[in-house]
Amino acid sequence: MAELRTEEEQVQALKSWWDENGKSLLLGVAVALAAVLGWKGWQDQQAAKAENASILYQNLLDAVVGGIGPQQDAAKLTTANHLSDQLKADYDDTTYASYAALIMARVAVDQNEIEKAKAELDWVLASQPTESIYVVATLRKARVLAAQENYDDALALINAAPVGGYKASIEEVKGDLYLAKGDKAKAQIAYQAAYDASPANTRPVLEMKLNDLSSEDS
Repeated sequence: MAELRTEEEQVQALKSWWDENGKSLLLGVAVALAAVLGWKGWQDQQAAKAENASILYQNLLDAVVGGIGPQQDAAKLTTANHLSDQLKADYDDTTYASYAALIMARVAVDQNEIEKAKAELDWVLASQPTESIYVVATLRKARVLAAQENYDDALALINAAPVGGYKASIEEVKGDLYLAKGDKAKAQIAYQAAYDASPANTRPVLEMKLNDLSSEDS
């Protein structure tokens, strides 16, 4: 009888516990399940988004390749601009959008549309890209500014950029800017810094720039 009462007491205790905690337990399970399903749904959505952006970007590349050069297909360049705008509007948080803007900036430079090139590069810089893309956009904008003879603005832009592992590229562009300003001494210092930051025999053009300035001093 004692064992029976003990079992009855255990069953009653379990019922009481369920009455007190069952709903909250079920709610916790439901919330956890919803979180798992929501996470998987978000992952699937991001994968689909990346795939769509990739397709648009590839189509943009095809349009650019067909629209530049001797053939100068205006219709394909219009298509490229449209695809770039779509990537920036609908997929602005992907690297494909940043790459698209970089490409269209280069196309704009080739078309002598300097202000459009600056606008594309400014979009990249404002979109919180990866550090490598940020540096690339910075260096390209500096060269665009240099084409407008805004050398001081270009140098200020570069000096504010994160150096990281890009010291060689940054210093070489600084050397080009100083040389364009006519400051050969600072250009030589920048070229030397770029050369020292580069692996051996990887920048023959930079070495030529440095040698040309060195020969002028001798």
